[in-house]
Amino acid sequence: AKRVVRGEMRSPLLNDPFLRRFFDDGFFGRRLPRERMQNTLGSGVLVRSDGVIVTNNHVIENMTEIRVVLSDRREFDAEVILTDPQTDLAVLKIDPGDEVLPVLPFADSDSVEVGDLVLAIGNPFGVGQTVTSGIVSATSRTQAGVSDYQFFIQTDAAINPGNSGGALVGVDGRLIGVNTAIFSRSGGSIGIGFAIPSNMVERIVESALNDKVVVRPWLGASGQVVTADIAASLGLARPIGILISQIYPNGPAAKAGLKVGDVLMKIDGWEIYDPQSLRYRIATGKIGGEAAVTVWRDGGARDLLVPLLSPPEDPPRNLTLLAGKHPLTGLTIANLSPAFSEELGIEGEDRGVIIAKIPPASPARRLGLRQGDILVKIGDTPIARVSDVVKATDTPRKVWELQIKRGDRIIGMRISA
Repeated sequence: AKRVVRGEMRSPLLNDPFLRRFFDDGFFGRRLPRERMQNTLGSGVLVRSDGVIVTNNHVIENMTEIRVVLSDRREFDAEVILTDPQTDLAVLKIDPGDEVLPVLPFADSDSVEVGDLVLAIGNPFGVGQTVTSGIVSATSRTQAGVSDYQFFIQTDAAINPGNSGGALVGVDGRLIGVNTAIFSRSGGSIGIGFAIPSNMVERIVESALNDKVVVRPWLGASGQVVTADIAASLGLARPIGILISQIYPNGPAAKAGLKVGDVLMKIDGWEIYDPQSLRYRIATGKIGGEAAVTVWRDGGARDLLVPLLSPPEDPPRNLTLLAGKHPLTGLTIANLSPAFSEELGIEGEDRGVIIAKIPPASPARRLGLRQGDILVKIGDTPIARVSDVVKATDTPRKVWELQIKRGDRIIGMRISA
């Protein structure tokens, strides 16, 4: 794949000592714009005989030209059908004409077990199609941190740069995952590789072919990991599940009868240990279906059915560029909603006002504000909607007091006008 990279360069003339006698350092600090073509290599998997390919989003992101080379050395131009940065997956399409291409069928990644033999197929370092073997080291690794949906199959099969987007295959020849990352200090394989489970890959391919956009089911509830102390206080035999602390009104969890204080222990029989596994189990369900959940309430387990619904965009995001003489001028802000929060990959925040865009040279950036910060208060005014921010910034002040939320932290700022 190819992309244009824009950067800056210094002219060699600017290093001439003779010229420096006549021009100051400010002149010589100027840089000339430069564009260059960058080539990248990656791997992909044919999943439909008419030329549908799945790969990693980071392999083709911002590419101006994508060429696919098959194992028989035939080359095709590829078009991008869908990209999903949250899962780091992308779906491409080539045109093979009337030919029926060989494909890898999807396996059920939930049936994979630790110790299963696997093969990793890809194009490491651009040397050509390469197959390595190993075993499944873990089936639900949630702390890899390489995408918003942190739920991976871990393998010790050798995966190197260029393998990204390639297939992780079971001994029956079915696709159990798409290789996406390795843990390494040297850049080469040390036997710790991660693959996106095929059940997630299959959902993204279905979205690409049916809707051309990814819409994932939504639970409408969030909470915290159950620690050993919390488990003991609730009468649980061991730490398991998510302690529900927030339920969205009229959302799927509320409709199913979940309550604040419940411990969500299982989804469709799969134990939940952290927010990442909870998100994955919901996201791999199908909108319009149901998920069977087991909760711990009042000292006992209960089974409930949660409808799998798409997240609503309520309130509308109302993207607004702030103008005027105040510290927030130049910011683009928006209302959060369940749909917008899902789109941004924000967990547990489905209400409030978020900084959607911040210009590099804006006063707000110099003050330390960041894209993704949530505005909580301006002065004494609580912020719930974009209109609250517009109204608060219309009032002249000698001192601006801001309160923002960044991750789990509340940060206060005091700025003189």
